[in-house]
Amino acid sequence: MKVKSTGLSKVEIPMAPMIDIVFQLLIFFMLNLRIIAPEGNFNINLPISAPANAQTDVNLPAIKVALRSDRDGILTQLMIGTTNLGNDDGAFDRLNHEILKIIGKPGNPMTSEIEVELDADYECQYRYTVKAISRCTGRMDPQTQQVARYVEKIKFAPPHKPKG
Repeated sequence: MKVKSTGLSKVEIPMAPMIDIVFQLLIFFMLNLRIIAPEGNFNINLPISAPANAQTDVNLPAIKVALRSDRDGILTQLMIGTTNLGNDDGAFDRLNHEILKIIGKPGNPMTSEIEVELDADYECQYRYTVKAISRCTGRMDPQTQQVARYVEKIKFAPPHKPKG
């Protein structure tokens, strides 16, 4: 008697239902994803090509904040108007305090009309500009853990030529 060997038998696994389940799970997790930024939104106006004439009903002058740097982009001066605030980390806290002195108190209805103009050198590092924007817009209230808004409108001055 001879026994014939049929070889290895293959068990097929249906892939279509598995792919369907993977896509359903992917869609489920994408739709349930929540992204929350604790600092809120910034209303920033960037110059297009030439500075436009601002037409507002109230003639409030813009608060001018200047960031001066050396050729390497390191901050050398932080100024509000003509007042030099320094170049250390405390300078940004002083900037926050000066903005608060100008607006009076957070939530003041006039703050919607006040505008801050950031004038940064071409070489100034991005982190200094972000710190200035953050300190001009407000601060985090330590008791309520909510953002106390100072200024909502921030615009950038036209760029300077590089110091090269």
